[in-house]
Amino acid sequence: MLQLNAVSRHFGGLQVLQGVDLDIPQGGIFGLIGPNGAGKTTVFNLITGLLPVTGGRISFDGRDLAGLKPHEITRLGLARTFQNIRIFKEMSLLENVMVGMHAHLNYGAAGLLLSLGGFRAEEKRARDRARELLSWVKLDHKAHDAADNLSYGDQRKLELARALATDPRLLLLDEPVAGMNSTEKTELMHEIENIQRRGYTIFMIEHDMRFVMGLCEQIAVLNFGRIIAQGNAEQIKNDPQVIEAYLGREEDEATADEEGAAA
Repeated sequence: MLQLNAVSRHFGGLQVLQGVDLDIPQGGIFGLIGPNGAGKTTVFNLITGLLPVTGGRISFDGRDLAGLKPHEITRLGLARTFQNIRIFKEMSLLENVMVGMHAHLNYGAAGLLLSLGGFRAEEKRARDRARELLSWVKLDHKAHDAADNLSYGDQRKLELARALATDPRLLLLDEPVAGMNSTEKTELMHEIENIQRRGYTIFMIEHDMRFVMGLCEQIAVLNFGRIIAQGNAEQIKNDPQVIEAYLGREEDEATADEEGAAA
């Protein structure tokens, strides 16, 4: 579904990504992990058109995404959430989700200004769909509440519902459980599984290893801008390069212990 072929991104002399190859298959949950500064969010920014690639190719269903603007990529069927929550706090939950549907509403400017029948029918359809999406993340009972009144965990769920409102075929989640407590993480894990069962493909970045290992069918590991491992949870957990990337070399640790003892 989504392919990255030899993708690189440089900022001046800094090589943030170097020859990244990824293939995200349709229908599953794919994870991208790595230490801080590995380049994970840059991957998402390249996919969604916020940054251009320096080299290589990104394609979605065989279509090259080079040169497309973010809203054009969204219309192709890609949606994302952000590490830092981006919701309209002064709007209701229902209004927040409806904002995500603007690219797919068909009433046009005249219908909006004149309140024509087509506009009213489209607005009802949008409201019904927004309520349905809120129910998926168990927020439908708060549909008319201001988003600013939500807990942090519920704000993350609202952002997920709004991303789904764009009617994506591929959903990109940037650290979806950041800042959540263990109960909220467990709830969101079940909701993401339910979304995947409804036919969505999910590609996520996440630091919580337990969350990733319990949810993702395939995982890639990025370190210093390069993919160092790919496989299922068991393979990744036992991969020597992954262990080194997260924990450091054993000999380095031993050296540090000796220096500490000497001090």
